[in-house]
Amino acid sequence: MSETVRTQLRVRASELVGRNWLNTGGKSLDLEALRGKIVLLDFWTFCCINCLHVLDELRPLEEKYADVLVTVGVHSPKFEHEADPVALAAAVERYEIHHPVLDDPELDTWKAYTARAWPTLVVIDPEGYIVAHLSGEGHADGLAVLIPELIAEHEAKGTLHRGSGPYVAPEATSGTLRFPGKALFLPAGRGTSEAGTSGAGASDTEASDAGTWLVTDTGHHRLVELGTDFQTVLRTYGSGTKGYEDGPAAGDPAAARFNEPQGLVLLPEDVAAKAGYDVVIADSVNHRLRGLSLTDGKASTLAGNGVQRLLETGPARVDEDAAGFTGQLSGHPLEVSLSSPWDVVWSTKLNAVVVAMAGTHQIFSFDPLTGAVAIVAGNGLEGLLDGKAHEAWFAQPSGLAEDADGNVWVADSETSALRKLAISDDGTVTVETAVGKGLFDFGFRDGEAAEARLQHPLGVTVLPDGSVAIADTYNGAVRRYDPATGKVSTLARGLSEPSDVIVDHTRAAGSEPLLVVVEANKHQLVYVPIPKEAQQVDEGASQTQRPKSPVAPGLLDLTVRFTAPTGQKLDDRWGDPTQLKISSTPPELLVSGGGTSVGLLRTLELATGIPEGVLHITARAAACDGPENEDGEIPDHAACHLYQQDWGIPVLLTDDGDTELVLDLRGMD
Repeated sequence: MSETVRTQLRVRASELVGRNWLNTGGKSLDLEALRGKIVLLDFWTFCCINCLHVLDELRPLEEKYADVLVTVGVHSPKFEHEADPVALAAAVERYEIHHPVLDDPELDTWKAYTARAWPTLVVIDPEGYIVAHLSGEGHADGLAVLIPELIAEHEAKGTLHRGSGPYVAPEATSGTLRFPGKALFLPAGRGTSEAGTSGAGASDTEASDAGTWLVTDTGHHRLVELGTDFQTVLRTYGSGTKGYEDGPAAGDPAAARFNEPQGLVLLPEDVAAKAGYDVVIADSVNHRLRGLSLTDGKASTLAGNGVQRLLETGPARVDEDAAGFTGQLSGHPLEVSLSSPWDVVWSTKLNAVVVAMAGTHQIFSFDPLTGAVAIVAGNGLEGLLDGKAHEAWFAQPSGLAEDADGNVWVADSETSALRKLAISDDGTVTVETAVGKGLFDFGFRDGEAAEARLQHPLGVTVLPDGSVAIADTYNGAVRRYDPATGKVSTLARGLSEPSDVIVDHTRAAGSEPLLVVVEANKHQLVYVPIPKEAQQVDEGASQTQRPKSPVAPGLLDLTVRFTAPTGQKLDDRWGDPTQLKISSTPPELLVSGGGTSVGLLRTLELATGIPEGVLHITARAAACDGPENEDGEIPDHAACHLYQQDWGIPVLLTDDGDTELVLDLRGMD
């Protein structure tokens, strides 16, 4: 039998407990109803980019084994907003989840299965026993080995029941837009007003001389050009069918296809003339940058090979001082792997497109004239850490904007933070934080920036006075940070998951500049006035609430378990291919054992006199495909993979607490 991550223990699965079920036609499910099926529990939360990656990884398996495999998404929220059942239902629709979802707002099922991180996968066999426990993403290959094993074993035993599963599709939301992501203003002369008759049948005269708006219609997998009334459709780009294809994007037929496009940027006219396209699009689920010519309506691929980037070994690997590689990657942009590019902006100082690479928690750049792709900032570790570009930590950067000084502001969503890339005249980048505290700190609080809190912001723009407006997505608000005073205020509330905010200088809806807000969960763009007097809100600061692990002060032995999938071998060509990065909140909790070093075993020393805290643990392991050659070496051109998981383990220090902490990256006893 092939080696898998199956446990040799017979551990009975716990019952599935939560507030409600989605995608079941109103029925509640339990393990008895699922007996005879292979059940895959996917512990997720809809803010988490790694969880979204796993949803896509699982789709081929769900389709191939539809008669024997039932995936159950267990939604265990990180942020307060994610516990809202209406917001969860919208997320299930937005991400086209075609399996039952258990709403677990109190983390009851999360705790029963000892999940410690998003995402976590648990496999239950047809008899109701746990056979595998996996953390992080990238486990589809291992599951592709395990599932046929379970099928063969339980068909032989007569315990496998084939047939349709319990999924019932919900009613779809209709409208011109469906969960729009970002918007871009097209000045007169660069949009439909000069491009001829629109694919939707509108004439040029319907395009305002004030310009038009290009919107990523993310849920429809296309782009839509709107008039300034936000109702008149001037042109659509893309067939509207999820997928990947270059070619004609406008007119009939439109062959080009996108997959959840997000950010977009208009190139300077001189650059666009040389490059041969006008707009750069972050095609998030295709893991590519796409180009769009507004003149002939053609879409092209600019960068990305379509393979999700997992911070491979070699030069991009983080060293023992937690310094990552920054600089140019492969010489050919179509050979580079990207990971969920979420937003793009033109940088006048770097003379390139800056890319928020949400999937690897980094900032990239792309030069339209040379095709060069480079890492600008971030070492790939998830969290909030400022300083030199190659040492900084981000957490799912999702929004970008350039200010008058050429610095780039970043909406760093998972740390609920507003960050800044301070770019010097020679191109040196330093990372700073204006608002935000850490990976598990959020809230709705105005005032001094050091104490202010946001909740998963996705968009950012620079206002005429130099202050910064933030699409504070999970607070349903637009917030303002003033660098001159160091204070945060609120410009608007009551919005439904605003995913982007842009300054409208056209005055198309009045005499004063307005904000244009992409209101994702209402499937619309809206004008929002910039108030003369901003609100001051204090609804408190919060932390993600998860069960605390009791540990004893003193020595704590940490073990992270990892087994390479069948057909892969640990990549030891640059030394030990495993690595641990450990820190704590508060920092004084960790007396010794912190920092970055190779290996998945570490002895930590915890301080006495500190009642509780959080251990921040990042584990990595690199493995490569292909059989070993006769010398036992990995073939030269083998495909390599990086397995990584970030844990924030809340701990409660007590004298009778545990002296050992075991985490699963991939595998069980």
